[in-house]
Amino acid sequence: MYKGAVIAAVVPAYNEEVLVGRVIETMPDYVDHIIVVDDCSPDATSEAARATGDPRLTVLRHSQNTGVGGAIITGHRHAMGVGADIDVIMAGDAQMDPDYLGDLLDPLTEGGYSFAKANRFFSVKSFEGMPRHRIVGNIALSFMTKVASGYWHIFDPQNGYTAIRRDLLERVPLERVSRRYSFENDLLIQLNILRAPAIDVPVPAIYGEEVSSIKLSRVVPELLRLLVGGFWRRVFYKYILWSFSPVALFLLGGLALLLFGVVVGVWTLVQTIGPPVASAGSVLLSVAPALVGIQMLMYALLLDIQESPDGPMNIVWSRHGPSPGNPERVAGATVVVEPSAGGHDAPGPSGDGARQQQGPEDPPALSDGG
Repeated sequence: MYKGAVIAAVVPAYNEEVLVGRVIETMPDYVDHIIVVDDCSPDATSEAARATGDPRLTVLRHSQNTGVGGAIITGHRHAMGVGADIDVIMAGDAQMDPDYLGDLLDPLTEGGYSFAKANRFFSVKSFEGMPRHRIVGNIALSFMTKVASGYWHIFDPQNGYTAIRRDLLERVPLERVSRRYSFENDLLIQLNILRAPAIDVPVPAIYGEEVSSIKLSRVVPELLRLLVGGFWRRVFYKYILWSFSPVALFLLGGLALLLFGVVVGVWTLVQTIGPPVASAGSVLLSVAPALVGIQMLMYALLLDIQESPDGPMNIVWSRHGPSPGNPERVAGATVVVEPSAGGHDAPGPSGDGARQQQGPEDPPALSDGG
């Protein structure tokens, strides 16, 4: 327990038989539950985790691979089932320094925040030794995620070292969050729709023996699709459906005027190729809407930045909706609870670590996120 809160560490793992034991052995004593989710690894990840003999440990194994997001969602649901107040994500590749876990928990236990995320790029030295193309890629992806999610004060979106409060997690439509490598980006979009106060915490990264399985040719198009769709989903729910805001007026009106100005401008150019000369009225009909449209888009951007939930909130949301049902349910895979030596089994019909059956339906989702 940490400052009165029950802490669960969710450890998504795929082919991590070499490093998952180190993650468990270095877990701080104040962590009450360690939930390793083996995402159908072909190696001995589950066995390596159980070999640590940690009494706080529960091992969950997917019957088929769902992606890192799917593993995290399974862990979150199990953590809610065992009564955790705060969930933290500790990757199975030992990249996340447990010495900084308290820094992530403090804003949630004392600062009034609902979500905290580590930021590896908190100083100029953070980029030392990193290839130039990765620096450019991180900056570009962070900016696109800022636009899509609305968290303009958040950087390093792909950093999965996070902490989230249970009362916020119960409001997130987990069944609609992306289950692949875009999980962190999609989660930020969902949290902003809910106006959840979030904070960046400076935490240095650890690079060592881990081997990345990310294929950029597949991940980048997936991320781009999710960010574009997530942006419009956030605008619809936050600025149109739930509160018709000036942001929507400026954004939609600005886009319409800019598009009209561009279309008229192209038409004018086509009609005046050669001897004809465009009249002042034709030029004005193109330029004026385009300029007004750009100005309206800038107003929308400024208002969206002001709406970024970057301050603490003390509203208690536990009374505003049901819990998301069975903690073991995950789309696309059966979860098998594998008991560890002296560890905690997931609650189930028989309590013997058998395959869990699908439980009650989750609360209504906002929309597809992945």
